[in-house]
Amino acid sequence: MSAIFLTHPAITTRHGFFTRQGGVSTGNYASLNANFGGGDNPDHVRANRDLIADALGVTRENLLGLKQVHGTRVITATTAWPEGQGDAADALVTRVPGLALGVITADCAPVLFHDASAGVIGAAHAGGRGAAAGILEATLTAMATLGATAATTTAVIGPCIAQPSYEVGPDLRDAVLAANPDATTCCLPGRPPDRFWFDLPAYCTLRLRQAGAGAIHALGLDTCADSTRFFSYRRRTLNAEGPIGHQISAITLTRGPQT
Repeated sequence: MSAIFLTHPAITTRHGFFTRQGGVSTGNYASLNANFGGGDNPDHVRANRDLIADALGVTRENLLGLKQVHGTRVITATTAWPEGQGDAADALVTRVPGLALGVITADCAPVLFHDASAGVIGAAHAGGRGAAAGILEATLTAMATLGATAATTTAVIGPCIAQPSYEVGPDLRDAVLAANPDATTCCLPGRPPDRFWFDLPAYCTLRLRQAGAGAIHALGLDTCADSTRFFSYRRRTLNAEGPIGHQISAITLTRGPQT
């Protein structure tokens, strides 16, 4: 059994946008569920996280996570903390090799960051509200305190819900346009009178570009439309599927700054 994950060549340190495939969980959690909080057998989750950590070349104890709250707080990791006891935050950064920074998603955008020249990495959980509030910019700012610069940082947006699958109400549209009036193409008219199709990866790209990120890429994969490879909160809700698992995206430094 081996965890199945996706990578992007623009990130030159070990990383993975893990799918739901290659784990030991069963039923609605099948099979690589990485989330302790969804009701899955904890022993299955630990086994899955062992597989994920092994793929990243770290121990499970060094695969770090957070209590994600759709906010803008960023944690700077200098050492590992007990599994399941991460702070309430939505992004992590580090310059310590061997620590793996992980974010859990089931439609929100996982964004992995790497400044190879500074030897600094980051991982962010960006839903629509978190992106509008500034979680991506906050991650770049936290990386800067460790010596990174936005202009030399690569950001890759992993699998997340895409515009054809993501109908939202006026509250999210209003929050997005209040933060970015030029984001109108990210909020196309949906079903009348007050629904909109929201383009989360395009909005994350816009925010990263405005923040000065040096290179921005997106895998362009829709979690809601691909039940074989990804868990999806929206698909679960629409189909009344009951509890589901969550995939993880993670990054680790395999070496220090590149000079």
